[in-house]
Amino acid sequence: MSTKHHNAVGPQVRRKKQGNKLLPALGVLSLGGGLQAATQYFAAAFNYQESLGVHINHVYSPWSILQWGTAWYSQYPNEFMQAGSVGILVSTTGLLSVAVAKVIASNSSKATEHLHGSARWAGEQDIQAAGLLPRPRTFLEAVTGKESPSSTGVYVGGWEDNQGKFYYLRHNGPEHVLTYAPTRSGKGVGLVVPTLLSWPASAVITDLKGELWALTAGWRKRHAKNKVLNFAPASVSGGVCWNPLDEIRTGTEYEVGDVQNLAALIVDPDGKGLESHWQKTAFALLVGVILHALYKAKQEGTQATLPSVDAMLADPNRDIAELWMEMVTYGHYQNGENHPAIGSAARDMMDRPEEEAGSVLSTAKSYLALYRDPVVAKNVSQSEFRIKDLMNHDDPVSLYIVTQPNDKSRLKPLVRVMVNMIVRLLADKMEFENGRPVAHYKHRLLLMLDEFPSLGKLEILQESLAFVAGYGIKCYLICQDINQLKSRETGYGHDEQITSNCHVQNAYPPNRIETAEHLSRLTGQTTVIKEQITTSGRRTAAMMGQVSRTIQEVQRPLLTADECLRMPGPRKNAAGEIEEAGDMVIYVAGYPAIYGKQPLYFKDSIFQARASIPAPLLSDKLIQVHDEVEITI
Repeated sequence: MSTKHHNAVGPQVRRKKQGNKLLPALGVLSLGGGLQAATQYFAAAFNYQESLGVHINHVYSPWSILQWGTAWYSQYPNEFMQAGSVGILVSTTGLLSVAVAKVIASNSSKATEHLHGSARWAGEQDIQAAGLLPRPRTFLEAVTGKESPSSTGVYVGGWEDNQGKFYYLRHNGPEHVLTYAPTRSGKGVGLVVPTLLSWPASAVITDLKGELWALTAGWRKRHAKNKVLNFAPASVSGGVCWNPLDEIRTGTEYEVGDVQNLAALIVDPDGKGLESHWQKTAFALLVGVILHALYKAKQEGTQATLPSVDAMLADPNRDIAELWMEMVTYGHYQNGENHPAIGSAARDMMDRPEEEAGSVLSTAKSYLALYRDPVVAKNVSQSEFRIKDLMNHDDPVSLYIVTQPNDKSRLKPLVRVMVNMIVRLLADKMEFENGRPVAHYKHRLLLMLDEFPSLGKLEILQESLAFVAGYGIKCYLICQDINQLKSRETGYGHDEQITSNCHVQNAYPPNRIETAEHLSRLTGQTTVIKEQITTSGRRTAAMMGQVSRTIQEVQRPLLTADECLRMPGPRKNAAGEIEEAGDMVIYVAGYPAIYGKQPLYFKDSIFQARASIPAPLLSDKLIQVHDEVEITI
């Protein structure tokens, strides 16, 4: 008993095989032609006699000969035999032709379509199946006015069909998006701004230079009904204040863990880990001092802040030994007991040699130098919103983290603290009911992080991508190229998990060959059918001596690295402004790659009108602070 091997390759293993229906159809046609010939021959033999009901110049149905034979065969047997012979001759000729065609087809060489790979560019049905284009609405959706999920969500690119019609591609699932786009390639005007001018729920946006605030905050406040918060730590006025220490859950079992997470970010501003002895000891010291500042401020009715922690360590009017003694003897709890974590940190410093203790102290103070800037100190002195408000306020909340280019490097530690706390506090617990997770938030949150590798390695971000979608958080991550992401010094290393946790990846024309090679591998390998013709004989002869054709399957990337580098980018004028969109590629896991077109918000009258709405002059505030009494708005 022979077994037919199931050796289909690639995704087409589940494709239903379509048999060749042409030859069977020709066989049936041959039989029908024989009956038709017999019918017409019999009618002609009687000269289309009216007496038999046979009319002149009439084409009869093929089965008429069968009806006539039933009625008149006994009277005209010879005529029917002659007609039958003609029909058999015609049918036999047709069937022989079909048999010859079958033999020729069996002996002809055929190309194996997917021998070396089955990659192809996505068509409209593929893009619809991937959820980036709205599917045709059903009757029920049309009656109820229900909107397709792909009619909302974030913008991941554009696509032109064969007729040149342009479509926006949008993704609204819980999965994350990763974009590769070099500087000045148009990612802001093509992806970020359209998304922020249409996303209705809460959002956290890293905004260099404040451009996104100027273009999108007006629409988000007026029409998306968002509370818009402008957190600009280096700005003198108009922004919202936020104190990281207000997010510490003091008095709970989480307080030490919260302070340790905060201290680790303070002493590791680049995300390289606690490598040196001085970083580790400074970390242990800051955990105790921050906890002491929180408990002391609570008992004295003051506000604990990072500037106050720095002032506590650098008080010129007080010997540092007095601080260690205070931490060891202070009654942090209501019963007058000392906090063990605080006392241990102070005792550790008291037991160190004077020179080593001085080095640990100076290391800790160096990491708090940012908060000696009076502008930054003012903006982190109190909280006019809380992290939990982003997803649980009555209205959606849009938080713009604005850093000017000249302040970007020095403010990086503070931005890292904020992003870290957003992830930790908004994805801290999950409850289940009837075997399903229960959402504990009022609004979804879009984490729009432009140039996120510039924040250094945020381990919590990399680890949380695998599960934050379940908490209603969707990440839109943008980097310049794959090298920036995989850098061992400033990125996540070659074993990074960012790419594997992003369902959608899109890319503008890259500048680096490493990124082009990565995109080429994502696009896949395809099989090209190569036909080679060989001739012999003199060129001037009337006929060639011999012509032979050879069909060969050849493997090649659907998009080679050099083709990726040569993708047309946006066309700009002399002032550097984009006048015409370039090409891009979009990858959705499990679907063919999409060769797309960059969208441009200013080419769309609706987006242009939304971007023209002026941004608020002052940031919204969710908490008003009067005489140290917080009033939630």
